[in-house]
Amino acid sequence: MNTSKNPSMTEVVTRTNGSGGAAILSAAVGSFALAILALVGDKSAAVKSSLVFYKPTGPLSGVTDIALLIWLALWIVLEMRWCKKGVALGPICIASFVLLGLSFLLTFPPIVDIF
Repeated sequence: MNTSKNPSMTEVVTRTNGSGGAAILSAAVGSFALAILALVGDKSAAVKSSLVFYKPTGPLSGVTDIALLIWLALWIVLEMRWCKKGVALGPICIASFVLLGLSFLLTFPPIVDIF
C-alpha cells in the first residue's frame, strides 16, 4: 500500500500575499508623507522650524525622519495584521500608484508653487 500523499489532491494550498501588500502600501504612504511634509515645511515657517532635527541639514532632517517613521510604523502594523492573509492586491496597487503619483506631483516645483 502506498502511503505517500499527493499534496495537490489532498491539501488545499493557500497562498498568502499580505506581506507584499503591506510593503507596497506602506512604501506609498511613506512617499506621500514625505511629499506632504516637504510641502508643509516649505510653506509654513512654524512647521519648518519644528522640523529641524539636525541644524546642518535643516528641515530636511525632520521631513525624512518623520516620513521614515510613518513608513516603518505602518509597515509593522500592516505586516502584523496581513502576514498570514491573502489580500486583494488590485486595490492596494491602485491606491499605491495614486499615492506615488500625488507624491511626485507634490514635489514637482511648478505644482508646489501653486500652493
